[in-house]
Amino acid sequence: MPTTDTITRETTLCISLAARPSNIGTRFHNFLYDELDLNYLYKAFAPTDIAGAISGIRALGIRGCAVSMPYKEHVIPLIDELDASASAIQSVNTIVNTDGHLRAYNTDYLAVTQVLASHQVPTDDDFAILGSGGMAKAVVAALRDSGFRNGHIIARDENTGHTLAEQYGFKSTTQIGDLRPRLIINATPIGMTGGPNADDLSFDPDVVTSAETVFDVVAFPATTPLITLADNLGKKTISGAEVIALQAAEQFVLYTGIRPTPDQLHRASEFSMA
Repeated sequence: MPTTDTITRETTLCISLAARPSNIGTRFHNFLYDELDLNYLYKAFAPTDIAGAISGIRALGIRGCAVSMPYKEHVIPLIDELDASASAIQSVNTIVNTDGHLRAYNTDYLAVTQVLASHQVPTDDDFAILGSGGMAKAVVAALRDSGFRNGHIIARDENTGHTLAEQYGFKSTTQIGDLRPRLIINATPIGMTGGPNADDLSFDPDVVTSAETVFDVVAFPATTPLITLADNLGKKTISGAEVIALQAAEQFVLYTGIRPTPDQLHRASEFSMA
């Protein structure tokens, strides 16, 4: 990783854009730049003008950009080309700039598919996912493509929830009500550090008690109120920290063209969460 002595005009800049950025991605990418002796630098930003930020990526020659909530859908009209991974679900989490041409990807989808498989979540489990935004779209697509067939999307916006559910063959509702699914997933910012609902549970305790697997896409903190409760109840848990490490690895490859070894990725993930 470049230092104050080595940063030059040739140093390649990659960034992230989020309403409430954490240091996870910054530490992950910069660790690997240092490990692989790459003249790259990674910096997180909280933009007040998302259109201006995307224009800046193009104008300044910024190589890559990670996109987090709530901008995963907002950036779509601002880029030049959607990769199939983003086009299929109309949600973006990665932008790659090649000589001013901005191409958007979604590595969240791949990461969620991988964690569902690695945790061996039974595909015949019924599920409920809270949220209908960009991250929810990636999770719902991954669930469907992983073989899940029975689930509900819980969304305050009845129209977006219904549209998402209909697209993937699931059901939708605005409240979880009497549903007690075996797999519950939070795909909203509830529980995120620095947010207005940082200390809140995304699901009522009785819903968590009835579940077998609890999945929270919020990565910071890794132990959200939902994950903490689920751990205390002895549930199988999947944290957003696992997802962010996997999707960041795919972003790293897109930005640099280099795939780190499994050991390097493991150490980068541990460092990012330290």
